[in-house]
Amino acid sequence: MGNYRYQVRNASGQVQTGMLASDSAASAAALLRNQGCHILSLTALGAEETGTGLLAKFKQLNAGKPNQKHVLDFTTQLAVMIRAGINLRAALDGIADQTTHLGFKRVINQLKNDVEGGKQFSDAVARFPKLFGPLYVNMVKASEMAGSFSQMLDRIAGYIGQQIETRKMVVGASIYPGIIGGMAVTVTVFLLTFVLPKFYGIFEGKEEVLPWATVFLMNLSKGIVAYWPFILGALVGLVILAFVFLRTEIGRFWLDRTKLTVPVVKAMFRSLYISRSLQTMGQLINAGVPMLDTLAITGDISGNMLYKGMWRRVHTSVKQGKKITAPLQKDNLLPKAVVQMLAAGEESGKLGEVLDEISVYYAKALKDQIKAVTSLIEPVMILVMGAVVGFIAMAIILPIFKMSQIVK
Repeated sequence: MGNYRYQVRNASGQVQTGMLASDSAASAAALLRNQGCHILSLTALGAEETGTGLLAKFKQLNAGKPNQKHVLDFTTQLAVMIRAGINLRAALDGIADQTTHLGFKRVINQLKNDVEGGKQFSDAVARFPKLFGPLYVNMVKASEMAGSFSQMLDRIAGYIGQQIETRKMVVGASIYPGIIGGMAVTVTVFLLTFVLPKFYGIFEGKEEVLPWATVFLMNLSKGIVAYWPFILGALVGLVILAFVFLRTEIGRFWLDRTKLTVPVVKAMFRSLYISRSLQTMGQLINAGVPMLDTLAITGDISGNMLYKGMWRRVHTSVKQGKKITAPLQKDNLLPKAVVQMLAAGEESGKLGEVLDEISVYYAKALKDQIKAVTSLIEPVMILVMGAVVGFIAMAIILPIFKMSQIVK
């Protein structure tokens, strides 16, 4: 007995899809016709597609959830196929067949079913807000009204690609310091819990001649060895509390404000939020999305609660009939020069072009600042790690050298 995917039009004219088990394609077709359905398609499924094979289950467990990289590939392919003259349903069907990620394949098939059922493509993608955000939905909706679907998909793909690249740069800038910091903590704990205890017998009873650093490290080592379960439990508890706190509105606000105040990284995060906000705003304005919707989406995508609050204030101001730059002049989150350029663009009616140019500038500035932060943090972390390890090593070696001189 095999499994078959079907697509039929029922007696009321609605398109339905599903799977059924049958001995053959002929018997499956007969079963569907007996139910009063007109068969649109009937396809035999293998074990991998039905999810019954062990290989398919293993793939499902390891494939993970669909991400923005899948959305980028999908949007790029769809733009090319639409531009080539392929209708939307056939394009979605072709992309679904080529997609290897089972979770994203299900998403594309659902989009195809919604489109075949008479829904607009913007309404279909809106059903998956975690993959297709408000920017994606609104730009597609604007293109459906303007009749520039393939060009808009190209713009969306370019935007998603830039956001993925930016995210990679920011994450990459934090990986190296994290590795160095983790190594420093690991080496320190190893020296205190495995190396220093071997010198207890040598140092016991000689505390009066030992340097203060050695005495301090010995007491610290004994405390860690004796109470490590409690220390580990306390650290885990602190991590959990910090995680819970940062998920609250107050915690997120504190973290977002901290990112903009720490001297080493504040310029990098400032450029990140400005670039992301202005690029989003420019894309939406150039796509023909209404200004109030544009401002609301820009605030949600900015990625920082302080910038989100700023764009909300701008939204309220515009809703009252004022200009965009009126509330921005009272905030210090955007440089004065940027506000002046936005005011000039608003006056000349070329706000979208001005936003694109500013976002390009800050995207370049972000790359330069990421390189600067990485090049600055790298030697500092190495210096700190060397100082900590050197301090522990000298605290062990110096008393041995001193006692050897006393013996002589």
